[in-house]
Amino acid sequence: MQMLTKFESKSSRVKGTAFHPKRPWVLASLHNGSIQLWDYRMGTLLDRFEEHEGPVRGISFHPTQELFVSGGDDYKVKVWNYRTRRCIFTLQGHLDYVRTVYFHPEQPWIISASDDQTIRIWNWQSRQCIAVLTGHNHYVMCAQFHPTDDLVVSACLDQTVRVWDISGLRRKSAAGAQPMMNDPLSAQRMGAQGDFFNVTDVVVKFVLEGHTRGVNWATFHPTMPLVLSCGDDRQVKIWRMNESRAWEVDTCRGHYNNVNSALFHPKRDFILSDSEDKTIRVWDTSRRTLLQTFRREQDRFWCLTAHPELNLFAAGHDNGLVVFKMERERPAAAIHQNTLLYVKDSQIRLHDFSSANDAPMITIRTAPAGQYLPPPRSISFNPAEKAVLVTSDAEGGSYDLYSLPRQFNGQAADGGQARRGGGSCAIWTGRNRFAVLDKAQQQILIKDLSNQTTKTIKTPVVAESIFAGPGSQILLATATSVVLFDIQTRQTLGEISASPVKYVVWSSDMSTVALLCKHTVTLASKQLEQLCQIHETIRIKSAVWDDSGVLLYSTLNHVKFALPQGDSGIIRTIDNPVYLVRVQGGDLHCLDREGGVQVLKIDPTEYRF
Repeated sequence: MQMLTKFESKSSRVKGTAFHPKRPWVLASLHNGSIQLWDYRMGTLLDRFEEHEGPVRGISFHPTQELFVSGGDDYKVKVWNYRTRRCIFTLQGHLDYVRTVYFHPEQPWIISASDDQTIRIWNWQSRQCIAVLTGHNHYVMCAQFHPTDDLVVSACLDQTVRVWDISGLRRKSAAGAQPMMNDPLSAQRMGAQGDFFNVTDVVVKFVLEGHTRGVNWATFHPTMPLVLSCGDDRQVKIWRMNESRAWEVDTCRGHYNNVNSALFHPKRDFILSDSEDKTIRVWDTSRRTLLQTFRREQDRFWCLTAHPELNLFAAGHDNGLVVFKMERERPAAAIHQNTLLYVKDSQIRLHDFSSANDAPMITIRTAPAGQYLPPPRSISFNPAEKAVLVTSDAEGGSYDLYSLPRQFNGQAADGGQARRGGGSCAIWTGRNRFAVLDKAQQQILIKDLSNQTTKTIKTPVVAESIFAGPGSQILLATATSVVLFDIQTRQTLGEISASPVKYVVWSSDMSTVALLCKHTVTLASKQLEQLCQIHETIRIKSAVWDDSGVLLYSTLNHVKFALPQGDSGIIRTIDNPVYLVRVQGGDLHCLDREGGVQVLKIDPTEYRF
């Protein structure tokens, strides 16, 4: 498992982060009193909001409106409109630092936790406080709404986590009740009907005791009846609850300083936690084992947020924030004539472009229980022998050799015992042989179908990866160039300078090749003479040649075209990244990150004139 960094900012200490649900934006609330709005795709600072006096600790986007809320050490909760770029109003009532602020997913409510030992729920439409939750007897570090149920969870330095039932508040607001009495005298005069402190609206459901020092964070599981908490006892605890009681399930131990934040991975059975020990740790939810540790040299971590829809996380530390994801989302795929082979849910599937039939072929290996297996990085198909090489980053780089079933019945056959070996890239170089790059020894191993090494070739350059070429030729990618190498004559036939190449796409007649780097596309002849080079600010994801010799490529948010003489332009915008696999007329076939085959409609006339 790697930490794939998508964006890093440099600033003063970040105490809170929030993702926009739809746009590629992240908010950072800073210890110096500023709030920053970043575009993490472009890597640009879009805006600054400076009205708080002192550190801003809590920050959150509204799920649907153009609003965000912040809370800080000036005891204030501020609601902002990011389109008009100003603070609309300020909610006052807390008597000490405000630690966290969140919008309710449906109701017009904001919840805030404070060092005044209370939690407040506000109606941001009427701009009134509608409930004060009292009962903690130290600073309340965090309070959050449940994503679907009428519950609130809070964490406090009194070493407890509390779960509150707010169904009374929902019933009362549905009935159109008056805001809470701001004047305690009139409430006393009204006696019991005054309902001072809203005793009946919000009740404590559970008090979770088990931490031996103050608790810094508590959060709900998105779908299961679980609560996660972490604190200054350096532990991350998992709690389960039902209607009548809540109990401690297990503890993740391994941090060696205060744990400031923790969350359940929205899509996988992982727990992420970050700490003042300068690490982010990933744990297996079911087995509570430590899967991975990401360390920073200098910076203590203060907060951690998951994106509501995408596989992205943001962590704030002493000198900025980092937006990252845990694993690659590109499905491994290979194309042969009119079919696409791709990996989805531990199966190799076959998609027919002409009939749009899609069926599983064989199942491939999965992770043993309690361990992590990274998803396959690439596959290489040998149509003559119906054999597939699947490479992955497991065990420092490894490949599996599978044979596809000769007769196909629509059910996934068991892949059986795949032949396995170590190496960072494996590609077919002929009908009955394939090449494997051994990065450590810097040699290319030529192997036969029984996975036996038939010859070993020393690489002429320090190769990072290898790609298929015409006939017995392969491409060796180094950190600064790409070399065309013939493995039979062991001669270097050509070289072109390019930043580290991630993907190589040959045209159908193997006469031209596109070399894709993170931010450049280089088009070259089959002797590696450069035809043109195109630069992009946003990351390049994939490319495909059409029948007329035009390259179509995708970035994170566009499909573009490139002509060998250097012209390029936009064909269409896309909402989410896709990986192009085939273009036929106005139909652009691509894979999405869920491993589904889509067809995008494009207009090819512009680039064909």
